[in-house]
Amino acid sequence: MKQVKIAGQQVPAMGIGTWHMGERPAQRETEIAAIQAGISAGARVVDTAEMYGSGKSENLVGEALKPFKREDIFLISKVLPENASQRRMEASLDASLQRLRTDYLDLYLYHWRGSVPLSETVAELQRLQTTGKIRSWGVSNFDIADLQELWALPGGDQAVANEDLYHLGSRGLDYAVLPWQRDHDLPLIAYSPIAQGDSWGHHLTTTPIVQQIAQAHHATIYQVLLAWVVRHPQVLAIPQTSSVAHMEQNIAAADLTLSATELAALDQQFPAPTSKQPLDIL
Repeated sequence: MKQVKIAGQQVPAMGIGTWHMGERPAQRETEIAAIQAGISAGARVVDTAEMYGSGKSENLVGEALKPFKREDIFLISKVLPENASQRRMEASLDASLQRLRTDYLDLYLYHWRGSVPLSETVAELQRLQTTGKIRSWGVSNFDIADLQELWALPGGDQAVANEDLYHLGSRGLDYAVLPWQRDHDLPLIAYSPIAQGDSWGHHLTTTPIVQQIAQAHHATIYQVLLAWVVRHPQVLAIPQTSSVAHMEQNIAAADLTLSATELAALDQQFPAPTSKQPLDIL
């Protein structure tokens, strides 16, 4: 299974996203079973946020992780921009830890930029790391200019990851962000790596070349899309599903390697940008 090194730890390149999970009581047991199936299939990274369902996702994740050893899980959550200040961040983190039933996060991400000065947010993230409540910190929804600004700040280069939207139909990161992150040894966490099942009109699942590659590998279309995302050595994908079967297929996609010919065919159908693109955000 492909691995990514993040915050000094080697983890499988396929993790578990939890956006939209925990919001429907009738789905709770199904969603818990899916998360647990993903971990049992080899996933270590579980990604959530205080924003997701206003804490309901964190609560669900906390329950789902109970059967597992805490040290076997790489747990990520995120702080909202309005809570990313020196005055509010620690209380926000404490609430996340309580919902997650843990006393530390492996990685705490600044969810997206708001009105709090970035220098203040970075200083508070650095301070919280010294308390042991977070083992490392990073950012999310940062574009190239944001990353460059971050790196110029005291302690800014201590960020261990950036989480952005990235999939075959949204390749803006290929122009500047991914090359910059590779040069600075900053892993990418790719959210919505299968374009939310084509709900945004990218037609990835109905494109003949994607279907042909899936058939050649006896894989699902979604596995091909995920394998494409993690073709880079320092990219971690966090697909979300409430289905046990789909979860197991997602995790197995980390073992699928696309050939140079297949990657070239996908590039032809979904070309990388030749100029700077606006950062895609959901």
